[in-house]
Amino acid sequence: MTAAPSIVVIGGGPRGTGVIERIAANAGELYGNQRLDLHLVDPHPAGGGRIWRPDQSPLLWMNSMAEDVTMFTDETVELAGPVVPGPALDAWAEDVRAGRITPDADPAVLAEIHGLAGADFPTRRLQSAYLRWTYERAVAALPPGITVHEHRTTALAITGPRGGRQRVRLQDRPEPLLADLVVLTVGHLDAEQDPEQKELGDFARRHELVHLPPDFTADSDLAALRPGEPVIVRGFGLAFVDLMVLLTEGRGGRYENGEYLPSGREPVLYVGSRRGVPYHAKIGYPWTGERPPLPQHLGPEWTEELLSGTGPLDFRRDIWPTVAKELGHAHYHRLFTAHPERTALAHEVFAEKYAAADPGSPELAGLIAEAVPDPADRLDLDALDRPLDGVRHDSPEALQEALRAHITADLTRRHDPDHSEDLAVFLGLLSAYAQLVRLGDIGSWWHGFFSYLASGPPGPRLQQLLALSRAGVVRFLGADLTVETDEEQGLFRARSATVPGAHTEARALVEARLPDPSLRHTASPLLRALRDGGAAVTDDGLLAVDPADSRVLDGEGRPHPRRFALGPFTTARSSGAFTRPRTGGPAFRQNDAAARAALTFLRDLSCHGRLAS
Repeated sequence: MTAAPSIVVIGGGPRGTGVIERIAANAGELYGNQRLDLHLVDPHPAGGGRIWRPDQSPLLWMNSMAEDVTMFTDETVELAGPVVPGPALDAWAEDVRAGRITPDADPAVLAEIHGLAGADFPTRRLQSAYLRWTYERAVAALPPGITVHEHRTTALAITGPRGGRQRVRLQDRPEPLLADLVVLTVGHLDAEQDPEQKELGDFARRHELVHLPPDFTADSDLAALRPGEPVIVRGFGLAFVDLMVLLTEGRGGRYENGEYLPSGREPVLYVGSRRGVPYHAKIGYPWTGERPPLPQHLGPEWTEELLSGTGPLDFRRDIWPTVAKELGHAHYHRLFTAHPERTALAHEVFAEKYAAADPGSPELAGLIAEAVPDPADRLDLDALDRPLDGVRHDSPEALQEALRAHITADLTRRHDPDHSEDLAVFLGLLSAYAQLVRLGDIGSWWHGFFSYLASGPPGPRLQQLLALSRAGVVRFLGADLTVETDEEQGLFRARSATVPGAHTEARALVEARLPDPSLRHTASPLLRALRDGGAAVTDDGLLAVDPADSRVLDGEGRPHPRRFALGPFTTARSSGAFTRPRTGGPAFRQNDAAARAALTFLRDLSCHGRLAS
């Protein structure tokens, strides 16, 4: 019997699962009942992959409410394939409770599922069960001619000619997998240390110090951080929150009546970053009333006009002004429709003038000042991005008080529907992200800004941070943090612009962030082989892919007919492999386009008898 065509999906996490779901959704139309071998390669369980694997601490949460997480398409997603509805995480938990779904989960996770409400922040191990179920449902929906083969190992390299079968070399198999087409969905990967991190690591080894480079926090060797000793932490985002949790509750501490009761096994965390403040808390109230029409200024026509221009795009010059106007549109639409008592102009008049004014122009600023009397009701993106710019304190203790006040004010506002324009801006950010993904590599600043405003920690985590600060377990260092090494004393030393003249010394330094997705420093042999084999890599180190269907581009800009890539290491990176329901998830659109292109290629290959060896 002639060998069946084969496709290899490398990466079995939520992105790989999403691609398989789209293959199942489109196979009937594009591939029929032909035979196909689908190989899935990942050393971790399919569905969750490494980041969402089931064997994680129950103390680690998602940073989204259960009702805001889905792996399934709906009518808001722009896609050529069929919409296949499925339950969001909270609805899935309700189906489990009702006996309509029986997930593959241990008793502790089942207990969590049975207690889950829509506004709860689930544990990551609970999300792992949802992702596993999604994967199994996708596999079950494949036509009978498609056979799935799971390989619990690591892919090391892809070789093969553009016009022939690809060979995927696996870590524990002497013979490669033969593939007519390969899809890379490898997600977040480890990185080799860049020159700065290597220098810090060498310094730590010389002086018997502790240096933890960027890593997925659940995989870091936190046992090296000793009780009671100071630890300099560089990074104030979600990786810091995980670190904070594992070094406090994870070491036996507990919270009672809003206060933290230490176990005595905690180190003292001195935390700072570029901004010097934690990510904004997740908004803690639901949407009501009229939604702002989105996109308004960032529609497909705008992106097509930018892409049709000549020369490289400059984010600050070509993109950011219109993004800022789009976010302002969402903000002021909500302010005028839900809180008109805080405005001084008819909404229709304001909206017409706002639409006509150029982004970032004096006319636009003057209109906003006229129509919105209180400056606190105006959208100031620069102040949101860098709240400590120009702020100075005369002592570390003054900074502690000020930052606790900042966090408390953020928590209060993010849970107050009287400031529902913040939720409108969140929706604007999601809409903007979906459009900007079409532009390819636009630099890293936008992704960090989006995460800071839209992908922050649950409110309860910031309440815990406040309690830890009051207990002296966490100390704030401020903004524009720098770390230097002292060869004579054998110590790390941290300084911040926020408290001039002050410094903190420690024998431990933790870089609280995920590794950079750059292929220039990736520790993945698979991505290194692609890079060295001629795949195009941007100045930021991202793998260049065709924005239409995610085919890998070579140095001349030609799409590889048999290689696709989706995820944070590519120029088409999106805000996440799963998303909030009814927000047009760009990852779903990308998955659909790649799956349809792959199925069409395999169908045509099979029909014309061109299965090359």
